[in-house]
Amino acid sequence: MKTVVVLGSNSFSGQDFVDLLLDDPEYDVIGVSRRPEPAAWKLKYRSHAAVARFRFFALDMNRDMPELLTLLDRERPRYIVNFAAQSEVAPSWERPEHWFQTNTVALAELVNHLRRQTYLDKYVHISSPEVYGTCRGNVTEQAPLNPSTPYAASKAAADMLLAVYRKQYGFPVTTVRATNVYGARQQLFKIVLRSIISMKLDKKISLHGGGRAVKSYIHVRDVSRGELAIMQHGELGEIYHLSPDEGIAVCDLVRELVFLLDKNFAEVTQAVDERPGQDAAYVIDSSLARSRFAWRPRIELRQGLEEAITWVDRYWNEIQTAPLDYEHLA
Repeated sequence: MKTVVVLGSNSFSGQDFVDLLLDDPEYDVIGVSRRPEPAAWKLKYRSHAAVARFRFFALDMNRDMPELLTLLDRERPRYIVNFAAQSEVAPSWERPEHWFQTNTVALAELVNHLRRQTYLDKYVHISSPEVYGTCRGNVTEQAPLNPSTPYAASKAAADMLLAVYRKQYGFPVTTVRATNVYGARQQLFKIVLRSIISMKLDKKISLHGGGRAVKSYIHVRDVSRGELAIMQHGELGEIYHLSPDEGIAVCDLVRELVFLLDKNFAEVTQAVDERPGQDAAYVIDSSLARSRFAWRPRIELRQGLEEAITWVDRYWNEIQTAPLDYEHLA
């Protein structure tokens, strides 16, 4: 069996990727996150028939790096897929050192250790299109880095660090930059689930900048399928984009949810000030992944939104007692 270590396996994208890996009996899957596993309703893989092939370790890259490195050397994974990151944009302005510590400094220690080992076939790094700043026109993997926030700067620094280790030591990195991932089980403060929950609670949905920013929403399972293809077949040193066919303004995304829940847009939304450093658009080109792996998004936006609504309804009792706002962990 091929061992895959998923760093950040408790994260929204990480837990879905674990679930997809378990579909294939050739993979032995190890998850690592800084927190213990949350409740099963937040983890898709917990209901997977092959969950016995998954092992979990609660280790923090910032505090438990010696233990993490010992685990990796003992298990000798062929693949490491790294979702672990401080990922929120707006809060990164308040404590930028936390974002750089996790996204860049801890990563540097991890990679510097791994480059001396012989067991690793591929390290798949989950980056972000935020490193480009505002994305307009035909934004390919060769676009220059132009970050607009501390979060984006920390991710750009990580990408540059990995490129240096690839150049100097042949480190087996492959990088993924996916656009705005959404779906059931996402953090409850994210726009899709937050909008659904707000409408169920008869609360206003705050639209920063009136929701004019254009995003590229893509279902988490489509992203996981792309990440798996990149893990299996991506070329070392390459960067791959994963994105939908077109972007949509945040206000129009919410308008779609309002329609599905039979509400009135003007009554359930309110415009608020734009976030600092908010980029006007994220629309990137994913033709490389589409041509190289025959990958394309399969889940239409309305289908994904309907799935999210169904999930919220199913777990409404649990959601009502869960924190609905962002909670920062250093």
